[in-house]
Amino acid sequence: MTERNEFIPDKNDLLKALAVNELTITAQFTQSSNCTFLAQVGKGCDSFPAVYKPQDGEAALWDFPKGTLCQREVAAFLISEALGWDLVPPTVFREQAPLGKGALQLFVKHDPQLHYFSFDEATRQRLKPAVLFDLIVNNADRKSGHVLLDDQNHLWLIDHGTCFHQEFKLRSVIWEFAGQNIPLNLKADIRKLAETLAGNNMLKGDLSCLISGQEICVLQTRIKILLQLSSFPYPEKNRRTIPWPPI
Repeated sequence: MTERNEFIPDKNDLLKALAVNELTITAQFTQSSNCTFLAQVGKGCDSFPAVYKPQDGEAALWDFPKGTLCQREVAAFLISEALGWDLVPPTVFREQAPLGKGALQLFVKHDPQLHYFSFDEATRQRLKPAVLFDLIVNNADRKSGHVLLDDQNHLWLIDHGTCFHQEFKLRSVIWEFAGQNIPLNLKADIRKLAETLAGNNMLKGDLSCLISGQEICVLQTRIKILLQLSSFPYPEKNRRTIPWPPI
């Protein structure tokens, strides 16, 4: 389960704690392509773990501007929240942190042996919102290990640093719904997101601090195209659509 102590009763308090509470680095994830750390937010019984990705620790990519990956992590959380799907753990952009500003996300306690490739069929069938989410944010790296199941049976999506590119870059291991009808309730949520982004509101303002104006415009275009579809798309044949490594 996500470790939420009694002193943090709801998501708003979690976000506030992530943004302002004392932050202490406790370990490093050595297999990550970017510098990624396990940190403790707060002290004593009021503390909880989080994943810290400092901006200065990002590896240079040829297709994403350096220093923007941590901001994309936060933008993905905002889109998940706007959809009401609760897919991305609470995430903030932290200005003051031990290794400089960066993304700070609530750590989800999970069994690392459980991920997309090892899920049973019933769990996989719950991933339709995840597939639509990745289409919306244009996720270039949906690996199997980026889908977590906590011990309350909630599915979480992590690692969204390579999202929101202007060019279509979707790469994912989850293609089993291709050709199936998109559930109407999920399309209704996406339509509400489109309506929200059409106005000058808090969501659009927050996104503009994290991704470029052109990326927001292309995000809106992807949503419009998705709303015109009746079924989940098939992978394109003229480009690589599965990330490497897939786990």
